[in-house]
Amino acid sequence: MSAEYTHLDRRMERLHIWGPYGLLGVGTVFAVLSAEVVDDPAEWQAVGGLVGAALVLQFWWHATRSGRPHRGRTPSRAGTAYYVVRWALAFALTWINPFFAFFAAAGYMDADEMIPGLWRRLGLFASAVTVAAAQAGGLPFESGTQWAAFAGLLAVNFVLQSLVAHATEQEEKRSRDRAVTITELERANTALRQALDENAALHAQLLHQAREAGVADERRRLAAEIHDTIAQGLTGIIAQLQVVTNTPDRALAGEHVDRAMKLARHSLGEARRSVQNLAPMALENDGLPEALKKTVADWAERTGVRAEFTVTGAAEQLHSELAATLLRIAQEALSNTSRHARATRAGVTLTYLGDEVILDIRDDGTGFDPLAVRERTGTGGFGLDGMRARAERIAGSLTLESEPGQGTAVSARVPLVPHDH
Repeated sequence: MSAEYTHLDRRMERLHIWGPYGLLGVGTVFAVLSAEVVDDPAEWQAVGGLVGAALVLQFWWHATRSGRPHRGRTPSRAGTAYYVVRWALAFALTWINPFFAFFAAAGYMDADEMIPGLWRRLGLFASAVTVAAAQAGGLPFESGTQWAAFAGLLAVNFVLQSLVAHATEQEEKRSRDRAVTITELERANTALRQALDENAALHAQLLHQAREAGVADERRRLAAEIHDTIAQGLTGIIAQLQVVTNTPDRALAGEHVDRAMKLARHSLGEARRSVQNLAPMALENDGLPEALKKTVADWAERTGVRAEFTVTGAAEQLHSELAATLLRIAQEALSNTSRHARATRAGVTLTYLGDEVILDIRDDGTGFDPLAVRERTGTGGFGLDGMRARAERIAGSLTLESEPGQGTAVSARVPLVPHDH
């Protein structure tokens, strides 16, 4: 039994099974109580035979449909034959006694479920003929008045039953349309769930790949940091100490020693910063907004540049790889500002926009022409390619806006993936 076979369906099924039995019983009781049948033994025999035949027909019809509740209510040739034979028995009984029109009225219940297409209207008309004849006084008619009454009653019966049948067909059509719509919605919901599951799997795979690629990226970044800062600082220290060893002037030697010490302190600071960027410890105990706020404050204190940090939107706990990537982009951008921009002010903004996160780093420094830098170096310059690669590895993007004398703005946009609890 299917899920669509509801409690209402079961009630309607019982009505179609036992309804004809009940209507035949009502007609028989009233016929027995009428004087015409009681006083004529021949009619008793005819009625008994026809009622018995009707009972056998009903029993056979529903026995052959046992266990198939909807099959017996589907228009078919067998259903049409059953309807015609039942109508003929009801017509014969009604000819003997008009009270058997109760049994004939069973045709109103199931013409639409037994007879296919437009033929069901003919079935309703045939049932209306039997019922109207009984209402007009019973067959055969003995006067023109009965014929006139029969015509009027037939029209009323047929029109009313046709209207009811039409309304029933429309409701069934709407029910079928609703069922089709529900099926399509369920299919669409299933496809949507599958798409969401696939999207989540792709995000997880993407983050895993970003984590793997991050190891190689950090090696390259650290090598560049050592070359650009620590190695150059050590080279400068060696050069200053060589001057000290080769000059007899103690004042000049002291000056170069001071320069060597400053270079050593600066190189030590760069080494610490490189190690900090390699493993963002700030995210171990704080979320991304707090880590960025501390990073900006530390950078401002170290460089003496006025810097502000702002959060807009409803902050959420991000996936650890996203948070680490955005923090490193911010650190790299601020490092570029301190080394190249000669800025007096800088601003960092973290924006939550429902399905994505945006990190903006701005400064009022000297700025530069990005196209000219790319043509001269063959890369984006100032570590921009590394920042862009970080963003793209987590399905994000990075844009740069800068003009000579107009400052620089870096913006990273990444999808918002919640924290992996």
